[in-house]
Amino acid sequence: MKTVLIILISYLFGSIPWALVIGKVFYHKDIRQFGSGNLGASNAGRVLGKHVAVIVTVLDALKAFISMWIASMIAPEAIIYAGLACCIGHCFPVFAQFKGGKAVATSYGFFLGITVFLTQNWFWNFLFPILVFFAVLYATKIVSVSSMTALLCEAVASLILRQPVQVTVALFVIWAFVTYRHKSNIDRIRKGTESRIKWMG
Repeated sequence: MKTVLIILISYLFGSIPWALVIGKVFYHKDIRQFGSGNLGASNAGRVLGKHVAVIVTVLDALKAFISMWIASMIAPEAIIYAGLACCIGHCFPVFAQFKGGKAVATSYGFFLGITVFLTQNWFWNFLFPILVFFAVLYATKIVSVSSMTALLCEAVASLILRQPVQVTVALFVIWAFVTYRHKSNIDRIRKGTESRIKWMG
């Protein structure tokens, strides 16, 4: 029963669309009507500015971490489920007609939760995917490619390091889920029309 409760709470917490909330409250804009229409940090930055992208990234990441923190106190066996449920809530938010973001920032909150509550391996479970993300971003200038690559490398690293099975499986699940959410980006990458950042030299 506790596990079911944690999953529900985490899903609802993940459903909080911070990009939409900030856009409407402070800018009187519904970012779903601009840019890609996505409720993630990338579109928030595109529509409202880079500083908003940073704020949304942090808030979206904290959703997963806080969900896992709550699980650690109520039902420690459900920590992984809490992180996954939060990511699903971010992508399919009940508070935004089930049309949300792509769970990249939320995934990094998930990594932080895994690090703090399960493995205590700060390099491989938290810093490593961040380093991979920026390395690939520097090479390609494409955020979607960097995001999917970083998540895959994190999952593979967990497998090679023989981390707990539940951690490794969860990392592959989150990579597959986030990759699926990027299906439109993948199509644009194949066509050579995916947008590239201009702020990294």
